[in-house]
Amino acid sequence: MKRDSRLSGVLHILLHMADRAERVTSEELSKMMATNPVVIRRIMAGLRRQGYVQSEKGHGGGWTLVCDLSKVTLRDIYSALGSPSLLAIGNRTEEPGCLVEEAVNAALQPAFNDAEEMLLNRFGEVTLSMLKADVQSRMKARGKHRGVRKDAHAT
Repeated sequence: MKRDSRLSGVLHILLHMADRAERVTSEELSKMMATNPVVIRRIMAGLRRQGYVQSEKGHGGGWTLVCDLSKVTLRDIYSALGSPSLLAIGNRTEEPGCLVEEAVNAALQPAFNDAEEMLLNRFGEVTLSMLKADVQSRMKARGKHRGVRKDAHAT
């Protein structure tokens, strides 16, 4: 099963955007996520609806981060992405016609629910400003400058 990496990818580009005063085009963001600019625009639309980013069309246009990083959590971003499935495993069918499968579902579903609740709670504890501080700490430890360069990834 293919993993949904949109949350990780969006967090990546939001942290790059946090260190840039100028707008960032969908083309630039698509290079960071190794995807098509159309995919970026689709993903960023959910963030725009929630007021985390804004966009300008035309020459000189692009995306700007407009939220308070200390108030936006990973859970907020996850929700803005449409709350994609968190677990790669699940019940074979939700409405089984077999008593054995009903028993299997009954055993598995509480564990799935608990795991998702625990993960979402943790997402709610981590803000974008916490991630940004971690990036800055890692860069300092590697002897890099304070911000994330727009033209390269910190390696």
